[in-house]
Amino acid sequence: MKIDFGATASDYAKYRAGFPSSFFNRLSEYGIGLPAQTIVDLGTGTGTLARGFATRGCHVIAIDPSAAMLEQAKQLDQSANVKIDYRVATAENTGLQESSADVVTAGQCWHWFDRPRAVEEVTRILRANSYIVIAHFDWIPLKGNVVEATEQLIEAHNPAWNMGGRNGLYPMWLRDLGDGGFCEIQTFSYDVFVPYTHEGWRGRIRASAGVKASLTPDQVEVFDREFTVLLQAKYPTPILEVHHRVFAAIAKSPKS
Repeated sequence: MKIDFGATASDYAKYRAGFPSSFFNRLSEYGIGLPAQTIVDLGTGTGTLARGFATRGCHVIAIDPSAAMLEQAKQLDQSANVKIDYRVATAENTGLQESSADVVTAGQCWHWFDRPRAVEEVTRILRANSYIVIAHFDWIPLKGNVVEATEQLIEAHNPAWNMGGRNGLYPMWLRDLGDGGFCEIQTFSYDVFVPYTHEGWRGRIRASAGVKASLTPDQVEVFDREFTVLLQAKYPTPILEVHHRVFAAIAKSPKS
């Protein structure tokens, strides 16, 4: 399945909820996201994670291979009154100087990388006694909930999409970090419910890998029409409380 998040950039920026404030509060307990820290955010997309750190006084360099996504991020920054250094590059080849970052983050994107190469690049750009954070903010499908019904519809329209049925936890990333020599590996997770209108949830799903990032425009239109009918029939309440799970893996650099 070929993925192009640039095709979803406008919906991604408008509808995709960023990490909650509680996530940044939890990271601060580990000494991450403190004022004046230099943070490199890999696979930044529209900058939701980068913006959260910037509003807390961090100097943020945000990396993404999609110029379209970064243009949306810059527009959102104007509303948030923050300044972030955006660069078109990849997680495997950031182009940054060696030992230049206090923290490297990757939100909702580690699975898209060539992970061994990304670990090498993160190791190169991190300073001694610095941290990596691999984080996720995933919807959670449970029996009968709107997420389960949503995933079933995506699978019906896009059989190549195989990212459904997940529990929002990623123990395999701990192996990546351990194999890369990272130490003091820790994790945390907790659940939250995110309110979406019907329009907002439809936009959120259009912005996903299984819909607008991989289907043709005509296929997306057909999916969205059917999705509208499904939501009205099965979940008629105006506000959907959508189950999500926050997960983070934190580790100290091999240079420590």
